[in-house]
Amino acid sequence: MNPDRPAHMPDPAAAPSAEGSAAGPPPSAIYDTAIVGAGPVGLFGCFYAGMRGMKTLLLDSLPEVGGQLAALYPEKHVFDMPGFPKVLARDLAAQMAEQGLRFGPALALGEQVEALDAVEEGLFALRTSRQAHLARTVIVCAGAGAFTPKRLDAPGVAELEGRGVHYFVRDKARFQGRRLLIVGGGDSALDWAMNLEPIARSITLVHRRDVFRAHEESVDWLLHRSRVATKLFWEIRRLEGAQRLERAVIFCNRTGEEETLEVDDCLINIGFNASLGPIRNWGLALEGSQILVNARMETSRPGIYAAGDICAHEGKLKLIATGVGEVCIAVNFAKTRVDPTARAFPGHSTNMNL
Repeated sequence: MNPDRPAHMPDPAAAPSAEGSAAGPPPSAIYDTAIVGAGPVGLFGCFYAGMRGMKTLLLDSLPEVGGQLAALYPEKHVFDMPGFPKVLARDLAAQMAEQGLRFGPALALGEQVEALDAVEEGLFALRTSRQAHLARTVIVCAGAGAFTPKRLDAPGVAELEGRGVHYFVRDKARFQGRRLLIVGGGDSALDWAMNLEPIARSITLVHRRDVFRAHEESVDWLLHRSRVATKLFWEIRRLEGAQRLERAVIFCNRTGEEETLEVDDCLINIGFNASLGPIRNWGLALEGSQILVNARMETSRPGIYAAGDICAHEGKLKLIATGVGEVCIAVNFAKTRVDPTARAFPGHSTNMNL
């Protein structure tokens, strides 16, 4: 994934302040907290743990920090992050990485945590695909877990993947002047229609029904203010092309009517299949594919916390904005577990000598 690193994305392997970042953390180290997941929530947790003076380890199965912002949609705009009326996901990831690595955490990137064991009183072993790491507390910020895009099952789709058929967008410029077909009715499909409308030659969006799983403002823009040709109750019959995608045959699922569209690219956004992977075997109480937590963000295993999309509690909202708040709670109570004399709330950053 490194060759595709956005220009503004810091390279963790080159970060001089990250302890053990080049060759991995020292195997004998014992950390106050180990944060599993280097997405925006994990990065902010890393920063906040540094503010609390905690020796911190940040782990991720990906070879770079930034999570979905960097790996899945670096070219998409994020509109619901406080302080940013509009920011590219890659730029938000870069700034959160700069903030998250400020206090020099140890990094264990490209390592999936396969097992989480209590090895003695007050100490956990995180056994990864490479080695074992020891920590007094653990904060799980693994987002939606391991995820893969839902593939569209229609003739020609698999054969043309990478040759005009896309599930992700890494470089918006590739769609300059192109005839684009977007499949889907969720936030991702509509966000990409909004992002690519200014540069694409034309955009057609097909959705198999007339109910969208997207923000109301995005739906209003699509139907009333955009130049996107929106076709409701239409689906892909097949995709055709010799060396690359040339046309799409679509059909109305109400009438059976068919239509052929001359297209250069097809962007499929019909959701993701998420899996907890090894987390499911860590002995944590679960609710579906999420980890149950209490008001302190504690899981069913004392000393293990969770924050962000991976956790479930009453009133849960899956937003970066709420996730960073949750991880602050988790860090503060992890601090009191490591040091019982510490206060759960240390005060505001404006009162600290940073």
